[in-house]
Amino acid sequence: MSCSSASKARSQPTHFILPDLVSHCDFPLSYHPDGDAVAAESVRWLDEGCPELSAKARTALYGLQAGELTAYCYPTCTTERLRVVSDFMNYLFHLDNVSDGMMHKGNEELSDVVMNALWFPDRYMPTAGQPAAEASAGRMAREYWSRCIQDAKPGPQARFKETLELFFEAVHQQARDRDAGIIPDLESYISVRRDTSGCKPVFDLIEYSMDIDLPGFVVEHPIIKALNQGANDLVTWSNDIFSYNVEQSRGDTHNVCRSRYIYLDNHDDRLIQMISILMNIRGLDLQSAVDHVGELCKQTIDVFIENREKIPSFGPDLDRDVAMYVQGLQDWIVGSLHWSFMTKRYFGTAGAEIKKHRVVKLLSRKGGDHPQSAQNHHDPESALGVYQPPSPSEPSRPHQKEGKGAFGLLSLLSFVPAFGLFALGIPPLLQILSRSKYVGMFTR
Repeated sequence: MSCSSASKARSQPTHFILPDLVSHCDFPLSYHPDGDAVAAESVRWLDEGCPELSAKARTALYGLQAGELTAYCYPTCTTERLRVVSDFMNYLFHLDNVSDGMMHKGNEELSDVVMNALWFPDRYMPTAGQPAAEASAGRMAREYWSRCIQDAKPGPQARFKETLELFFEAVHQQARDRDAGIIPDLESYISVRRDTSGCKPVFDLIEYSMDIDLPGFVVEHPIIKALNQGANDLVTWSNDIFSYNVEQSRGDTHNVCRSRYIYLDNHDDRLIQMISILMNIRGLDLQSAVDHVGELCKQTIDVFIENREKIPSFGPDLDRDVAMYVQGLQDWIVGSLHWSFMTKRYFGTAGAEIKKHRVVKLLSRKGGDHPQSAQNHHDPESALGVYQPPSPSEPSRPHQKEGKGAFGLLSLLSFVPAFGLFALGIPPLLQILSRSKYVGMFTR
């Protein structure tokens, strides 16, 4: 090894420490009493409905545990509605996996197939350029949506279709940027990220799950919008922290800064997220960048609590519905944080251990820059969602004990995976990431 190589190896971090978001978020954690059974049914539904999945993708599907995330975030709805929401959650992660890496044209075709199913739930109506035989993505969308609209109220139905379309539009934008090899500035990223996260349609399903229909003037009220956006940002920003290790191991965080834009130095499917951009633009080391995003997440939780106290009265009947909706957002916040250590997607089989000590050992990057993490059994695939059964000494469902009797108070996909990150110069970034600009915008 040359002197320069040895020096480089010594200067590179081998681990980082997660911010303690779980302790900072003291909302009660609940889990649906039928969550395990519904989760098992739901993942089988997607598995059997997508024969084209590879063996690796099927294994990752079961390690994802999207149904368990649903049980955390919708803990008090009926079992029948939990199943519909759980099917969509599994389906949304599947859409993300399918669209990730697609060029713009491929994403347009995918969105056409899916939205076709929502607009024509009773039959396949192919548009120009669509195949005569319906793709599994459309067939599965039609299957869950036809069950949802049997008893979903008009408002949530309309909002769900609108926000799912926004999801695809944002994914299209990300694909166009990827095709061109550029990612726009951070301010644009945060706006687009709120749509690519998938949080908006799953938040619409809070209304469906509780059989309510908030009128437009309530949905558009500044405080309700601020609560919705705060929950969205917490889920997506915390996901940037939790997913960082897997992404850096793939080489996803490498980029070349040039003026107002980041130009990807080759045309592969690279995800650039909040941690890496802070390291690039502000010159922060890894731990400082993680701490910075963690502090933003904590401030977002604090502002959510402040805004919750500012909800005006809309009348007795509406106040009850608003309380259930806000409870759903709160369940999403706390549920997604705990689920992130349960799924195999981010920390492999070491989630419970990392949740306790918060130390994440860096996985080997492509090219072998970092030592392999022993936490993930020397296999990066374990961090990608590969299922490994718990050991005999390990309780099979510790989360039920955690959430027992915890109803009272809601993020990935993240939980949904990050789709892209943008950057600008140092002075604008300092302003953007200040509490007054981003966290403070949720209140006052």
